[in-house]
Amino acid sequence: MTVKSFWLLVLALFLGGCASWLPQGQQKQNGSVVDYLYGSKVEPVALKPETATLKLPVRVGLAFVPSAGWNQNVPEAEQMRMLNRVKEAFSQRPFIAAIEIIPNAYLRPGGGFANLEQAARMFNVDVVALLSYDQIQFNDSNALSVLYWTLVGAYVVHGDQYDIHTMLEAAVFDVASHKLLFRAPGTSNVKGSAALATFTERSRAARLDGFNQALDELIPNLRKELDGFRQRVKSDTTVRIENRPGYSGGGDLGWFGMLAALAALAGVRRVCPA
Repeated sequence: MTVKSFWLLVLALFLGGCASWLPQGQQKQNGSVVDYLYGSKVEPVALKPETATLKLPVRVGLAFVPSAGWNQNVPEAEQMRMLNRVKEAFSQRPFIAAIEIIPNAYLRPGGGFANLEQAARMFNVDVVALLSYDQIQFNDSNALSVLYWTLVGAYVVHGDQYDIHTMLEAAVFDVASHKLLFRAPGTSNVKGSAALATFTERSRAARLDGFNQALDELIPNLRKELDGFRQRVKSDTTVRIENRPGYSGGGDLGWFGMLAALAALAGVRRVCPA
C-alpha cells in the first residue's frame, strides 16, 4: 500500500466515523387518545348511556393525552402554553362557566375513562377536551456533511437536515356519558438544516415550532366544529341541554341557552295548550 493510499483510507475511516455521529433515521413522540381511554383491553368497555346531558353554563377541562412511551411527552411547559392558547380562544363564550387546565401529572397512561372521571371531579368540570399528538422527525445528511472533518465545518456547515411532521387533535368528551361530542385536527410540516454541533438545539426548536403551527390550524378548526355541533344538536336526540339552577343565559343566552329556552317553552306549551 502506498503512502497516498494509506492516507486516503485513514480519511475514509475518519469521515465514516463522523457520519456515525450524525442523528440518522427518525424520532417520534406521540400521545394517543385511543390508547389513553381504551388501552389494550381485550374485554369490551362497558357502555354508558348514549344520551349526553350538557348543563349550562358548562365547565370545560383541557388536557394533553399522556404518552405511554418513555421520553415521548411534549415538555410540560410547552403543554401548558398551548393549553392556555386554547383556553384564551374559547374563554369568552357565554355558555362556558369556566375552562380549567388539567396538568399531565393528573392523567396516567392507559388510565381510561375512570382516570378521566377522577380528574374531572378533581377540577370540577363536565366536559374535557383531550389533545392528542403524533410527531415524527426524519433526519438525514446532505453532501456538505463531508466537511465535518474540520472543527470549523462541524459548527458552520449545515450538513444535516430534518423534516418534521406534526399532527394535533382535540377530541371533546362529555365525561358522564363518555360521548364524543366533536373533534378537530391541526397539522404542520417543518423542514430545515443545521450544522453537526447545533443540530440537536435547532431540531428541538423546530419540533416546538411544528406544534405551534399545528395549533394555529387546530384552533380555527375547533371553532368550526363547535359551530357545526351547534347545528347538529338541534336535531340530535343523543344530546340534552339543561340549565343549572339560577342560570338563564343573561343578556346573551348563547346558542346553548337559546336551545334550552326553546325546549322549555315547547314543554310549557304541551302542558298548557291554548
